[in-house]
Amino acid sequence: MEPGSIAEELEIEAGDVLLKVNGEEIEDVFDFRQLTEEAEVLLLVRKENGEEWELEIEKDEYEDLGIIFENDLMSDYRRCSNACVFCFIDQMPPNMRETLYFKDDDSRLSFLQGNYITLTNMKQKEIDRIIHHRLEPMNVSVHTTNPRLRCAMLKNRFAGDVLRYLDDFYNAGLHMNGQIVLCKGMNDKEELDRTLSDLFKYAPYMQSLSVVPAGVTKYRDGLDKLEPLTKEDALETIAIVEKWQKIAYDKYEMHFVHASDELYIMAGLDFPEEERYDGYLQLENGVGMARLLFTEVEETLKNTSFCKKQAGRSFATGMLAYPMIQKVADMVAEKFPEQDNRVFGIENDFFGRTITVAGLVTGTDLKAQLKGKDLGEVLYLPSCMFKSGEEVFLDDVTRTELEKELHTPVVIIRGGGTSLVHAMTGDLTEEDIDRTHGEYELSSLN
Repeated sequence: MEPGSIAEELEIEAGDVLLKVNGEEIEDVFDFRQLTEEAEVLLLVRKENGEEWELEIEKDEYEDLGIIFENDLMSDYRRCSNACVFCFIDQMPPNMRETLYFKDDDSRLSFLQGNYITLTNMKQKEIDRIIHHRLEPMNVSVHTTNPRLRCAMLKNRFAGDVLRYLDDFYNAGLHMNGQIVLCKGMNDKEELDRTLSDLFKYAPYMQSLSVVPAGVTKYRDGLDKLEPLTKEDALETIAIVEKWQKIAYDKYEMHFVHASDELYIMAGLDFPEEERYDGYLQLENGVGMARLLFTEVEETLKNTSFCKKQAGRSFATGMLAYPMIQKVADMVAEKFPEQDNRVFGIENDFFGRTITVAGLVTGTDLKAQLKGKDLGEVLYLPSCMFKSGEEVFLDDVTRTELEKELHTPVVIIRGGGTSLVHAMTGDLTEEDIDRTHGEYELSSLN
């Protein structure tokens, strides 16, 4: 229970079971939230000794009771029922921690955490419930609106039929975000254009749509063959996306669909201006991160007049972001020439060198590629490399193990241009360090 909460005052304890709220059984956290919004609430709780307590509560409307549940959803997570040709989990190496192989496809996590769902394990009752609780925006992995192709790509015979649920969301005025994982020779080119045309009818309630290339690791034995996109593929994809951006802006003054940063890098094109990202609704899909980074870097540098001298700082990232982080270091050096910021791009030998994002860099590759390098006084790493809330890389190497191997302190910083500039100028603040991954003494870093 939350300290000082209503639940603590009522002596609700760990191990108690919530049976009913206002006389109604609850299915999950959304029922609980809705039923406890009122100023008067009646709880039926079973204590560990078997006693049942009926608790009458008077509180402010919408005031939280402070109850913490064993499972955030108050029910089991729903597993994915698909075998998507591009699924990254199916391309994982063996013998990693069990949780990395779990595939979720849960509409509640779409609302709570921004996860994308395929709709294939849902029935009409659940769709009606989403609409009833106004769980928006709902994030949907569409990939294609061609029913036959969607069945083939998701390897689920219901995958085409369930797209009708988008009509229900639209008719209810429920906001949506969409995602298309682009697979060469499958849902690209004409199929992509068709999909964007079909989805545009859901605008403006479908407020954003991302197009991202499929990640292809070296662990695809027994899986469908997937070829990485080429520069020409990226150019053609961006042309289709930007065509629909113009159509959408002319009608709704929104850009609707966005190509990922990776596609612009592959194509060798400049990133779109900030206004074209419509408020960065697809950052988690790698859309607009580069533009936002440089916007923050330029603003932070403009307001930085002092730079603390340090005997070398190092920054490691994936190969996709490496040129951008190096450019930031060059921008810092142009204003503060005495600084020594060293940027290292890490090739992904663990998953295969076709994987280039920083979030999939492992401790194993960091150790192998940085060992023996002059890293200066400290090595900075982005928090996206680590398991949420822990100092552990995907391969279970810990930050402490990496420090011992490299004989260099490792500091985990938050993503974004502001924290990056602060680290490169010796002006690191409490807000720049990701405290969920460990404690550091600022005095030992600056």
